[in-house]
Amino acid sequence: MLSVRQADHEINPFFPERWSPRGYKQTPIDLDTLWSFFEAARWSPSAYNAQPWRFIYALKGTAHWELLFKTLSVDNQLWAAHTSALVLVLSKKTFTPPGKDKAVEIPSHSFDTGAACAHLTLQASLKGWHTRAIGGYDHSLIRDSLHIPDDYHLEVIIAIGQQGSKDHLPESLQAREQPTLRRSTLTFVAEGAFSFKE
Repeated sequence: MLSVRQADHEINPFFPERWSPRGYKQTPIDLDTLWSFFEAARWSPSAYNAQPWRFIYALKGTAHWELLFKTLSVDNQLWAAHTSALVLVLSKKTFTPPGKDKAVEIPSHSFDTGAACAHLTLQASLKGWHTRAIGGYDHSLIRDSLHIPDDYHLEVIIAIGQQGSKDHLPESLQAREQPTLRRSTLTFVAEGAFSFKE
């Protein structure tokens, strides 16, 4: 499937080669490696330089892992059990501008945090690790369990690991364990006016 993931325009082949598997091998991740992913996220752009992203990580085999893992949907637990780390991604919805004493809303808090997640994901890939974002988890349970204030938006949980066999996956997921294709840029880029046909 990677061989048919061809770019329409000239880009570094690293981009179409990156994908998000569900088949992982239970390889421990060292903290220096994991923190290099967060370091890449640190340098993401953000409105007003507010840097609204927040990451709460848990390593496999720790009590923190069990707490995050139990919030995942059953379907996601089936494959995420083999990953090395789980990272809860939050975005802070407000910040206090320099020279001010009152917090204001950041309309782009999720957008900026998404950019930081992209940096994290790409750095992981450069280091030979894979990531997969998980939206299917119990938001209320995780907010209550981790005492997360209302001023923080729950984004996703990112699973991190090294790609392994897909044999431990249910048959339905094994059939999907391959890089997906992408729509042509012509379907989501327009000049000057809205002309998209969904």
